[in-house]
Amino acid sequence: MSATTVEEVDEPQGEFTSHDTPPKRLGLALLVICAAQLMIVLDGTIVNIALPHIETDLGFSQANLQWVITIYTLAFGGVLLLGGRLGDLYGRRRLFFWGIVLFTLASLVAGVAQNEAMMLAARAVQGLGGALAAPNALALITTTFPAGKERNRAMGVFAAMSGAGAAIGLILGGVLTEIDWRWNFFINLPIGIVVAILALRILTESEDGGGTLDIPGAITSIAGLSSLVYGLTHAASTSWGDATTVTYLAIGVVLLVAFVVIETRVKHPLLPMRIPGDRTRGTSYFVMLIVGAGMFAMFYFLGIYIQTILGYSPLETGLAFLPFSVGIVVAAQLASFLIAKVDPRWISGAGAGFAALGMWGFTHLTPQSTYAADLLPWIVVLAFGLGLIFVPLTLTAVHGVAHEDSSVASAVLNTMQQVGGTLGLATLSTIFVNNMGDKVAELTAKLPQGGPAPSQEQLAAAQKMIADEAFTYGASRAYLVAAIMIAVAGIVTLVALHVRHEELATDGAAPAHMG
Repeated sequence: MSATTVEEVDEPQGEFTSHDTPPKRLGLALLVICAAQLMIVLDGTIVNIALPHIETDLGFSQANLQWVITIYTLAFGGVLLLGGRLGDLYGRRRLFFWGIVLFTLASLVAGVAQNEAMMLAARAVQGLGGALAAPNALALITTTFPAGKERNRAMGVFAAMSGAGAAIGLILGGVLTEIDWRWNFFINLPIGIVVAILALRILTESEDGGGTLDIPGAITSIAGLSSLVYGLTHAASTSWGDATTVTYLAIGVVLLVAFVVIETRVKHPLLPMRIPGDRTRGTSYFVMLIVGAGMFAMFYFLGIYIQTILGYSPLETGLAFLPFSVGIVVAAQLASFLIAKVDPRWISGAGAGFAALGMWGFTHLTPQSTYAADLLPWIVVLAFGLGLIFVPLTLTAVHGVAHEDSSVASAVLNTMQQVGGTLGLATLSTIFVNNMGDKVAELTAKLPQGGPAPSQEQLAAAQKMIADEAFTYGASRAYLVAAIMIAVAGIVTLVALHVRHEELATDGAAPAHMG
């Protein structure tokens, strides 16, 4: 890392008001937490590269292949809130540990899968394990590291792992698929085993939060989020007007409204409304949702562009995203340094400006563009902007949260990113498909009519030209909308995020709540 490494975070310094006793070796604790986060995040993209090989070896139909991704997304996105609250109630280290264990065991099963059912079951358990571990990983950062310099550094490393994980997944996916697609799952085994063992030895268990589990809230949140995520996923592959899409989106909205009503009336809610109701946290959640929407869609369209238009292999495509990972890491470390001196809205606002500029740069891509001259500069600009966004907003999303709410507050942030990515892909895919179809019709109409029939080679060349031009045009419109979305998120950050950097240097936790 450029400015901060886990070894630099040694002894607790500054204010620390957590109820947990911090471990003496904070650097190793950070390494454990960030390794787990990286493993979970990169799984979102590492499997994509292996899909064609999974389809062939396990006999997946084309219709069912998407479920390798979808079932993981449903399990992960649907259970995040419950995973966070379970950590608050029964111990963050305990839930973090069992989440890693489930994720690792499921990775083993996926790696040795012999048929569709075995693979899909393993992917569902992987999603469940990730949903238990991810929110508690972020909460462990908050409750382990004292507010101020130490927490800022830790958040810088954590945010870098979160932001760069998707790009690292593409690189690893390309490398491992060249060997055997099953290694895309087996790679999690050594990481998961080491993380699980060290978690028990290094991390300190939190006190039980008290209270009881909100069963009605858990049921409505899981069903509502899963239905919403599935509806958005289905919209990306069909249309917003499709009957299945509309049905699942409607059911999801109704169940989530019921969830909110339940949470305002029960004594021990799964998600206390004081968490999203706070202006600082609410703004952070909203902005991360919008930024997540743009970032995940970017990976989708650029991945296709680099492979189909530039003609890169899967491994070369992964390596093409390496500057993105480097840019995220460098910017995250810069942000973790600046946050002690500059208010978060200025850092994240500037980051949104860079990110919007980078996304706008992609609108100029054509079939004749080159990686070095036309793509690489904008990848670096976008990555730098995202790195500046992630660190301050991760800090503000959990700042001032009562000790017993740390994990569920982290779960809301994870949920916003997950739903944002799914929402962005569905929305921008619709824009892409509509504009691509219009371009195909326009270019087809311009083809010469009459005369001698074209040869097979000429016909194939014309079809390739139309397909490439239509794809880049459709993608450019999607990039433009994504740039506007991120710019709006930047404006919201500047206007609504009023917490000062001096406040982030204190724990700022609210008094304990039992309801």
